[in-house]
Amino acid sequence: MYQLLVVGDAPERGREWARCSSAQLHIDFQLLPAALQTRPQQQTLIDIRLDDFGKLLALKNWLSGKPENGKVVVAVDKGSRAQETRAQTLGATAILHRPIMPDALLRKIREDDGAKLAALGAVPDGALTPRIQAAANSLQDILSAACTGTLVEAAAVQAAGDAVIDELEAQGLSSWIEKVRTHHSQTYQHSLLVTGVAVAFGEHIGVSRRDRHRLSSAGMLHDIGKARIPLAILEKPGPLDESEMALMRKHPEYGLEAFGENSAVPAEMLDIIVHHHEYLDGSGYPHGLEGNEICDLVRIMTISDIFGALLERRSYKPPLSSEAAYQILVDMGPRLDRDLVRAFKFISGVDQKAAA
Repeated sequence: MYQLLVVGDAPERGREWARCSSAQLHIDFQLLPAALQTRPQQQTLIDIRLDDFGKLLALKNWLSGKPENGKVVVAVDKGSRAQETRAQTLGATAILHRPIMPDALLRKIREDDGAKLAALGAVPDGALTPRIQAAANSLQDILSAACTGTLVEAAAVQAAGDAVIDELEAQGLSSWIEKVRTHHSQTYQHSLLVTGVAVAFGEHIGVSRRDRHRLSSAGMLHDIGKARIPLAILEKPGPLDESEMALMRKHPEYGLEAFGENSAVPAEMLDIIVHHHEYLDGSGYPHGLEGNEICDLVRIMTISDIFGALLERRSYKPPLSSEAAYQILVDMGPRLDRDLVRAFKFISGVDQKAAA
């Protein structure tokens, strides 16, 4: 959850700001005199009249003590050049126009995380093969768009699909897993692993190249909702606590929200994005679907997602061997499609060298 300190000079504004709090954003509203007795937070928003120069001087001095890389958003009246100039003088890192809408506020707060998440996709030249690098670059574009609320370009998804399929046809899944596991970002590593596993699984069970493209696109997009999770949680170098896990479990719904009602993304892709954590016995999330309510593509992606996560290399845990990861799929019994799990056994054997 993003934490936002709002500093205001009108008590009634506190009630209005309270309505902006959500599952993703906790707002702590403080009147200016009380705030000046504390310290600026990593995310601070200033909502005061900008024509009282005595207050502005005290506030400017206070904001000089903000944390390193701290963000200072200043609310101004739309069209007021004078207020924008004063906001810049205060040290604003961003400006938000009144009336402030919760969605616009959250997008503004996410912008820094979006830039940092995109930067995490960068790797040294030659660290990945050209096609894996192309897929990672496309994933950068996809995640960056999701962070900022802009349209995910179909061309980026298409380019990623081509790169994944061509690389797997040329080098095989074992090589893909070995290379992708060297990526330093948990988020990129997971999405690329799952995509490669899903495409290889589709090829093994005989789906067409067109359907492999659908699986590749689904792999790249399935966790797009994680772009709306605070980066400190997303890339945490250790296990998540209970509250962090609860927020992380929101990512399928955030993924659906990222595309909106007018999205050109096919309905089957949206189904994968929001339902890839559903289980056949109804124990999954977010909707507790059962049996035939879960389509075949979602079932394939769920298996690939679990297997990919078990193979990930993280700072706080070693990856499982492919055999051990496959046994976990088997042990999940009625939660997964047993026929697909049996068919997946061949795929689970391709990583023996990489897991050694």
